[in-house]
Amino acid sequence: MFIRLNKRKAQSTLEYAVIIGVVVGALIMMQVYVKRGLQGKMKEASDQIGDQYSPTQSSATTTTQSSVNSTENVVGGNDAYTKSTTNQSQNRDTTQNTGSLNSEGSW
Repeated sequence: MFIRLNKRKAQSTLEYAVIIGVVVGALIMMQVYVKRGLQGKMKEASDQIGDQYSPTQSSATTTTQSSVNSTENVVGGNDAYTKSTTNQSQNRDTTQNTGSLNSEGSW
């Protein structure tokens, strides 16, 4: 009778060990997918922050164009007539480069 009871306890322990082994194996196999998910979330968060740049190694190019056209017509009494036309245009191109300081990040 005692032999039968000991076999049953050993069988329960073995069943628990197999279940724990299956769960651990499943978690190890899912590790790749969990890593990919976390990396995707990190990339999404960094993309929402915006473009990152080094303030000591950056350059900027600015192009400004403006144009004004105006026409003025003045008609007065006794067939007096004046017409004035003005055209103005302005273009400006600037480039700014910042060089490195003693080392990256030191002011």
